[in-house]
Formats: sequence, C-alpha cells, structure tokens
Amino acid sequence: MGKEPADYMIKIGELVTRARIRRNMTQAELAEAIDTSQSAINRIERGKQNVSLDTISRISAALETPILNIASDTAPQGYVINGGRKLHGKVTINTSKNAAVALLCASLLNRGKTRLIHLAHIEEVNRIIEVLNSIGVKTHWVNKGRDLEIVPPKKLDLLNLDIEAARRTRSIVMFMGPLLHRYKMFTLPYAGGCSLGSRTVEPHLRALEHYGLRVDATRNPGFYEAEVRYKETGDKKIVLIERGDTVTENALMAAALYPGKTQIVGASPNYMVQDLCFYLEKLGVKIEGVGTTNLTVYGLEDINCEVDYAPSEDPIESMSFLAAGIATHSEIEILRVPIEFLEIELEVLRSMGQDMEVSPEYFAENGRTRLVDIRLFESDLKAPIDKIHPMPFPGLNIDSLPFFSLIAATAEGRTLIHDWVFENRAIYSTELNKLNGKVELLDAHRIFVNGPTNWRPADMMAPPALRPSVVVMLAMLAAPGKSILRNTYSIARGYENFAKRLVAMGADIRPLTDI
Repeated sequence: MGKEPADYMIKIGELVTRARIRRNMTQAELAEAIDTSQSAINRIERGKQNVSLDTISRISAALETPILNIASDTAPQGYVINGGRKLHGKVTINTSKNAAVALLCASLLNRGKTRLIHLAHIEEVNRIIEVLNSIGVKTHWVNKGRDLEIVPPKKLDLLNLDIEAARRTRSIVMFMGPLLHRYKMFTLPYAGGCSLGSRTVEPHLRALEHYGLRVDATRNPGFYEAEVRYKETGDKKIVLIERGDTVTENALMAAALYPGKTQIVGASPNYMVQDLCFYLEKLGVKIEGVGTTNLTVYGLEDINCEVDYAPSEDPIESMSFLAAGIATHSEIEILRVPIEFLEIELEVLRSMGQDMEVSPEYFAENGRTRLVDIRLFESDLKAPIDKIHPMPFPGLNIDSLPFFSLIAATAEGRTLIHDWVFENRAIYSTELNKLNGKVELLDAHRIFVNGPTNWRPADMMAPPALRPSVVVMLAMLAAPGKSILRNTYSIARGYENFAKRLVAMGADIRPLTDI
C-alpha cells in the first residue's frame, strides 16, 4: 500500500480545489497559469504531493485566493521590516491599477470577449473580478496568469451581485455608465475603498442624468437604486462639475453605447482616462480630444467584438519606487515609467537637488503612452522654496502627493504640503512622527515637514488608505532597526508583490506571520 497523504496535504488540496472551481478554472487552465502539468495539479488536489511555499503562492495568485497566509503579499497581517539598508538594481513598473479597474468596468460594454494584457494582480482587481463573476461574467487568467480574458453572458445576473466585494471598492460606481443602456432598473451597493473623507458621487449622477439615469440613495439604505426614465436622441453636451477621473470614465462609458455625439466638457485627461479612451477606440468608438479636457465621443448602438488591449504602466507605482530610492539614499533604476504623467514630479525633485538620468522615450505596449527609464542617484535634498500641492492633470498627480511628505522628510529644511483634495489624507502624514518624523499638522489639508529625519523603528498599524500606508512602509525601510507594519491589506489593494520586489532590490521585509 502507498503512503497515506498527510492531513495538511489533504487540506491544501481541498482549498485549491474549492478555489479553482469558484474561479471556473479547469485543472489544465490552473496548470498553464502556474507553468506546471495538469497531473501535478491533480496530485496536489488529491493531497498526494508536497507543495512548496512558492508553489502555494503562485497558485494563490492564479486563483486570486490566499490558500495560505504565509509569505503571501496579499495577506493583510503585515510585515516585519529591518530598515536602514540601501536598495540597488532595477525594478520594472507594472501596468496601472487605476486603468485596470476602469477597463474591467468598461468590459461590460462589449458583448464579445475582451483580453486585458499584463493586467495587475492586485486586490482591487480581484474585488471587481469577484463582482463580475457574481453577475455571470466569465473570467480566465491565461498566458501563465499574465492576461485576463473576460466573456460576458447574454444577460447579467444583477440580483446575484456580490455585495461584500462591491463594498470594498469605490470602483463599483463605474458600473452605472455601462449598465444604464441595457437595464431600465438596477441596484448597486454604496461605494467603498480608502478612508480619505467624504467623496460624493453627485458629479457622476449629474453626468449620467443626460442619459435618463435617476438614482435614489435614500429609499434603500446602503444602496443606489437606479432607474433609466427616458431615452432622448440627439447630440449631448455634458459639463462635468468636477474634473475627476472616475466621473470622466463613467461619462465616457455611457457615451460609448449612446448612438450619437456626446461632448464632455471639463474632462480629466489623466492616465487612466486615456487608457480607457484607447480601449474604447479599439471597440470602434470614435473619440476626439484624447488627452485634453474636452472630449467628443461618437458612440455605437451595440458593441460586439473580440479585442485585446494592454493598459499602460502605472505612474503612481513609479513614484513609489522613486520615493523608496530617495528615502533610503539609494542608486536604483526604474524601468518603463510613463513620463507624460510624472514630468512635474520629476521637475520638483530636481528643484530639491535630486540627481537622475532619464532615457530617451519609447512606447508602451498600447502604442500610445510614452515611457522612459530613470536612473536615480544618491543626492542631498533641500526643501523646495514653494509649497508642494497637487492639481488635476497635467499638474502634480493627486496620488503622488503623499510620497512628497516622505521625500520632504529626507530634505534639509521646512516643506509646506497642501493636500486640498481629501479631508483626511494630510492627517495620515503625521503617522511619520511615530518613526521620529517631524510633521506639523496645520489643518485637515496642510502640513509642515521638517527634515532631514533621524528615522527610528516602530511597531504600528498601517493607515486605512493606500498611498499613506505605502509612505509609512517606505519610511520603515529608511529607519535602522526592526519595524512592524500591521494590517497591510490597503497596500495589496494597489500593488502587486510590492514587498517581494523591494526585497529583490535589497530590502529586508518578511511577512509578519514569520515571527
């Protein structure tokens, strides 16, 4: 008789089997995603094969489910960070988080198959995929888990929508634009995401009113009850009351399935909006003014085609690694940086004394977005003369701003940072004080940062917001000694294998479960 499988092997096999079935994947598809054989997957699921932590990690990524929390970059427990080490080497920027979520929502416009190339494996993407799967959309990771195929059903099962997953992402509000042309009535849960203060969806509702959408947010607490009350023909002009990224995307998606001309005034020309425009153009939608604040969309009555689209690289992830190099006084190279969306950030850094080399430009896989490689050198920074504040594109990116609190903490002098967009985010910058930072909170939107900082390790909770959590994590890399960062789910929302990629550059970061 053969040796009986160990209890833990059987348990792992059961977890893998359930997760695979929940993802509508065959054993062969899972094998392809992790670059192994179908027979190996079969043995794992029957509990007859020992599985390394690396294999479990790759299975977890392919199935978008943490089989075990050990050594998983998406596990919410946290990290042990031994700081004070310099980074070295190169890092390649992944495709954009914010473009990914917009494109997943926009895939509902297409009755045919969409394949998104090199899509980011992040928790925000996972949540939207869970919502799509719950309403009948078939999704499959292909090309060894690098690309996502999306096939919608003939009719969406909106009554079965995964409410828990939807509440964990603000992106659910972008379902309104695609759904309003196909359903007279539908219900969506209130949007979630980061804790950055009150962010109203009123600009979305005003924009979509042009297509007959009316939303009641009071009758059923916790839900938006949407109804399309009329269908008007003729040209439309939408003037956005907020130059926001998601409201522009919602208006674009609604315009894409309106068989007429729509002018969108006051549009955001930011990177994720441009990626959405490029995708819609591949679907056959004509768009004039891409990259400007005035878009003209010639929509279609129906979209049914097979399309591949590669979103461009993430400028905010680029900014994250720039901040990591600066905070740790390191020389590193950052590859595939979307330069159009970081030019002002780089100029601010140069004004502070940061030395860098920027390569000649080349195109992203979408053939439209301009990329560069940046070599960052160890530099002595000084506080800028003027305050640092964000503006809608082409200004300094709103999501880049938190990283300047960390950068200012490494510079000599006093820096004023004005975060006028969110009520709570400037407050999170004071978390750096737990690591011996010198951050003065002037009000809910303004801080003074005094540098340079003699960083010290700390044991602390990550702020409940993506970018501020990353800022604290990077400060811990700069602080000599052992720091502990707990509850890091918010980082996994927007970064793929962030800790692992920093470790590859010389950082000492271990999962909290290891201690």
